Amino acid sequence: MFLENTTNSTQQTGWIEVICGSMFSGKTEELIRRLKRAEFAKQKVEIFKPAMDVRYDETLVVSHDKTSYLSTPIDNPLEIPLLAVDCDVIGIDEAQFFSDTIVEVCNLLANQGKRVIVAGLDMDFKGRPFGPMPSLMATAEYVTKVHAICVKTGNLANYSHRISSGKNLVELGEKDKYEPLSRQAFWEILKKEKVQKKDEI
Repeated sequence: MFLENTTNSTQQTGWIEVICGSMFSGKTEELIRRLKRAEFAKQKVEIFKPAMDVRYDETLVVSHDKTSYLSTPIDNPLEIPLLAVDCDVIGIDEAQFFSDTIVEVCNLLANQGKRVIVAGLDMDFKGRPFGPMPSLMATAEYVTKVHAICVKTGNLANYSHRISSGKNLVELGEKDKYEPLSRQAFWEILKKEKVQKKDEI
């Protein structure tokens, strides 16, 4: 369970929070909620996202329920420390798309006394750990796993099943390309896909 911390009045201490889960689970919505609370507390806030993520907007971070927050798109995580020098709270969305350098950057910022809030997919469309997310979760003080609702069973979903024919690891999309599935539904579909491939051979 995540417990929101406050900055020590005598000694500033930084930390990392990770919000992870499948697509449509509310990761970005939760990230924006935390940033807005920090902003309300008059803390200086900045949010960054991969420049490649232009699904909704080039500069806005937008959740599936259309909540938005102005962000700074970047290509390289090493840009963040230079752009967030005066920030108290730093948000990073879609962290799975960044290189492993994002882990070093987040730890550097936390060690400087900043609160770092990271959101991202913990697994790719094949159910494998995604990019730098495992390392971020391991080094974070707080990890919150959020869930979508499985479109097949109605149970909690933690898998992002790709329904398009794309084979690349990174393929931007929404409900036209992905659906949230529970463990049972996800693995049943994978079994069927394996059987189909054998039959085709």
